[in-house]
Amino acid sequence: MSSSDEARRGAGAVGGDAGTADRPEGERESIDGAVIEVSNVTFGYGGSPVLEDVSLTVEAGEFLGLVGPNGSGKSTLLRLVLGLHRPDSGEIRLFGEPARAFDDGERVGYVAQDVTGGTREMPITVREVVTMGRYPRVRFGRVGSRDRRIVTEAMETVGVDHLADRRLAHLSGGQRQRVFIARALAGEADLLALDEPAVGVDAESREAFYDLLHELNGRGITVVLIDHDIGVVTEHASRVACLNRRLFFHGDPDGFAESDALARAYGANQRLLDHDHS
Repeated sequence: MSSSDEARRGAGAVGGDAGTADRPEGERESIDGAVIEVSNVTFGYGGSPVLEDVSLTVEAGEFLGLVGPNGSGKSTLLRLVLGLHRPDSGEIRLFGEPARAFDDGERVGYVAQDVTGGTREMPITVREVVTMGRYPRVRFGRVGSRDRRIVTEAMETVGVDHLADRRLAHLSGGQRQRVFIARALAGEADLLALDEPAVGVDAESREAFYDLLHELNGRGITVVLIDHDIGVVTEHASRVACLNRRLFFHGDPDGFAESDALARAYGANQRLLDHDHS
């Protein structure tokens, strides 16, 4: 997969008013049914299996937390869902279309592992980064007043509007992650896919970041979050999938806590962390 292909598929992650092609301002398109469908998927690198016969569905408006030990295939599964890899067998559909053929990239905001690391030295401001989220929705390269309003609202939503003219390189890790979420919101993404987005972020910023994801999910955005912190996942997600090459559990957080999936996927010495967020 070339970098240009990845950019096209994940335009929401990474014109004049009349030239903007999107839904009416302030409205979120109503989505019914499955956003993600994974059916009997197997995948490996160079003959070494990474995923075996995995099937799961993510319905519109869900918050799915994907957990599993290091090397369990979580990131690979997410990249398969986004069409960045082709499964060896099985099928993946994104918004009802085959994932590899899906080209409506602005509907997906993708934040990869340490996505902010490579951008620290870029001479670009917060406003410029968030404005990039509008590019797939404007025609003739013209960013108009309506687009600028949407960019401002996206920055306000995630709490970085006061940093609009700051260089990205001068922000903390938690602030940079919020900027990339704002970019996806500016593109009016329907799905946020995040791969351990809070790695290297301080504890207070992490908590605020997860609260933000919870709030955005409450607004109707479907969220898929990979995170090593099982307590955070069970606190915020409406559904949990536990993976270690194959799927050990897919259901609600209470059912996950009561199951033996954690022990089977991680080993008998693992325990569920109970975070107190009061």
